[in-house]
Amino acid sequence: MFIVNVEGAIYKDDKWLIIERSKKEEHAGGLLSLVGGKVEQEGYTSDILERTVKREISEEVDVTVKEKLKYVHSTSFVADSGENVVDIVFLCEYDSGKAIAKSPDEVESVNWMTPQQVYEHPNAPDYLKVSIKKAENVKSAIVAL
Repeated sequence: MFIVNVEGAIYKDDKWLIIERSKKEEHAGGLLSLVGGKVEQEGYTSDILERTVKREISEEVDVTVKEKLKYVHSTSFVADSGENVVDIVFLCEYDSGKAIAKSPDEVESVNWMTPQQVYEHPNAPDYLKVSIKKAENVKSAIVAL
């Protein structure tokens, strides 16, 4: 079947919280990424995607995001390990905490970046650029309300 992965497009003002994945990571090591991780089996539960993205954000970069998350988009891909992955990205508004690389086996560095900085960065994969563009659109729609 699929591995289900969730990511948080975390914004504060006009910047996005972008991590550089640890070079030790099996998939996309050394590349820029949103914060996220795999959904764990919990049996019958509710809001598993939202709770997972919030947990991953806390574990990896030690920040909290506001309660309300917004769906951005979903994709599927085959990981470097050959596993099929469904990836869901949520828009997350920063709430509190100083962003740090709390989990050095997963996160090399943490950066607040403008969309333009992401688009121009040599280690930003195309799928990250697409996620930021789509997250910008969702964020703009919310601000316009």
